[in-house]
Amino acid sequence: MSTAPDKLIFLTLVRTADEANFVRLLIASIRAFGGDWRLCPVWVFTIGPRPDLAAENVEIIPLDVPTSVKQYFFADKVFACAQAEALAAPEVQTLVLIDPECLVVQPPDLFDLGAAVDTAVRPVHIKNVGLSPDEPLDLFWQKVVEVVGLEDVPLTVETFIGQEPIRAYFNTHAFAINPAKGLLQRWFALFSQLVADQAYQTAACQDVRHRIFLHQAVWSALLVAELDKQRIRILPPTYNYPYNLHDSVPVARRAQSFNELTCFTYEERTLQPDAISDIKIAEPLATWLRTYFAKSG
Repeated sequence: MSTAPDKLIFLTLVRTADEANFVRLLIASIRAFGGDWRLCPVWVFTIGPRPDLAAENVEIIPLDVPTSVKQYFFADKVFACAQAEALAAPEVQTLVLIDPECLVVQPPDLFDLGAAVDTAVRPVHIKNVGLSPDEPLDLFWQKVVEVVGLEDVPLTVETFIGQEPIRAYFNTHAFAINPAKGLLQRWFALFSQLVADQAYQTAACQDVRHRIFLHQAVWSALLVAELDKQRIRILPPTYNYPYNLHDSVPVARRAQSFNELTCFTYEERTLQPDAISDIKIAEPLATWLRTYFAKSG
């Protein structure tokens, strides 16, 4: 193990009672399958009533999102990340943001940044609002690129499902970042700037899709602008595997078992083992899930 448990912190966000249930399962999975990282602190940022998440090394942190961005898609997530960075002690080397509807099923060793890299991220699953390298920048990306201080996005990645080359555009279900870089607070500042830019919102963010994914676009461009390419760790497909999009994953890339993954997202899909027929669940995970749901009942 290259990083002590107190130098890596997991953080997540709870907005609703359902998300509180998801986070209980997420924390339990980290404690059961996290390996060297199983005892790391978990910071749970909360909006609204304080959820009952009493557990060892879990801190509940109320979140008061600024009114100026409060109603915008995922502003709370970006603000929670900025707050976590501000709260992190100097000895913390890694913050791992992980969404409530994610499960950790193997030690997430590649989230440990140590001294080797400054971030660990996955490319997006589908192109969505991303752009191919040979497409001109559209109005949406032009402004995103401008505010981070670039003329274009020089790094390319490949989408997981479509296997399409695109300008760097990263998934935010789970990622790791070195808080000493100050990029999470910078992310919120730039995101807030673009949300407040009414001309930009009217011209480039008229549709819901662009508003939903503005936070991801700003984060992606910021990482490329501020970090050397070799300091960006592109995680393998065993991280952030999209079980919610399982049927759309090409057969050659489709996971055969949950157990072969490190962490995955399952948005709006059940994790009750006896209700799952499209992917295998081997031991010890199958029994662990049955026992968890029986107890939480």
